[in-house]
Amino acid sequence: MSTRKTNFKSSFIVIASIVLLLLSCRNRQDDLDTEIAVPVTVEEVKSRSIEQYVTSTGTVLPTKEVLLKSQIPGYYRLAENPATGRRYALGDLVREGQTVIRLEDPAFENEIKIESQKLNLDISEREFTKQQSLYDKGGVTLRELKNAEISFINAKYAYENALLQLEKMAIKASFTGVIVDLPYYTEGIRVEASLPMVKIMDYSRLYLEIQLPEKELGKVKVNQAVRIMNYTLADDTLSGTITQLSPAIDSQTRTFKGSVMIANPDLILRPGMFVRSEIIVASEDSTIVIPKDIVLVKQRGKTVYVVDKGAAEERILVTGLENPTHIEVVGGLELNERLVISGFETLRNQSKVRIIR
Repeated sequence: MSTRKTNFKSSFIVIASIVLLLLSCRNRQDDLDTEIAVPVTVEEVKSRSIEQYVTSTGTVLPTKEVLLKSQIPGYYRLAENPATGRRYALGDLVREGQTVIRLEDPAFENEIKIESQKLNLDISEREFTKQQSLYDKGGVTLRELKNAEISFINAKYAYENALLQLEKMAIKASFTGVIVDLPYYTEGIRVEASLPMVKIMDYSRLYLEIQLPEKELGKVKVNQAVRIMNYTLADDTLSGTITQLSPAIDSQTRTFKGSVMIANPDLILRPGMFVRSEIIVASEDSTIVIPKDIVLVKQRGKTVYVVDKGAAEERILVTGLENPTHIEVVGGLELNERLVISGFETLRNQSKVRIIR
């Protein structure tokens, strides 16, 4: 009887142990299933545009710039700006041909004798006209006619030269632009020749000199569009165009030189500003584009994951255009597939996933 009880007790213990072991394995499997369901974020694969561009930086410069100096001594008079009703100042717009500064000198004007030069020109012109009429009628010789013509020409040159001398008394804008430097002189003080009077810039168009890596030589072409951005004007992007490219590579820097012309009609950019340029070398309007930072580089190639039936499916990509943030996919993905954009770092092919957003 004692032996039977002992055997029964032993059998009960074995059966109980087996049951507990089975329950434990089931719980562990459940826990394992829960652990491998990786939380991920997905987005549908869509068609969009992409641009491939080459970046560079540099300082923008005005297309027109002039420093006007005094050509003669004279008494300094700063002219009045007709647009503001006050004397010209830094930042004022000045039109081509407008007088910014006058240098007055009565003695210089007297030496020019502009009135007598003009009167002499009138007399010479009338005498030449008279001699022509008489020559046609046989009243004077050819020599007399030519002497009258020489006198008229000399009088004309003398008068025009007098006008040119008078022009030196007025400092006029060579083109329409903005006053960027206006050295101070006391009104009415006598200034000498060759002193800086005013600096004018036209920066409605700017140019940018860029240095590009040797590897981009075959991509960058004249007339390609360029985006121009200043770091302090984040919301303002201007348009430019490649106007010149050097065919030579600098042996020291392994770069080649280019020029960009920038439209700046609202004068947003200022000469001397440091800017970033993006030269658009290729573009696609309707293609599959994905974020570049979700692409994993493996031995088999560039890889991403899509979610299909609750599991991650690995895709090997064939790529096209790319820029610092996005990349074009020409093979390996289809429209409307659910692409994993976060949580992909630990995934393997057929890993179980749980979509959290």
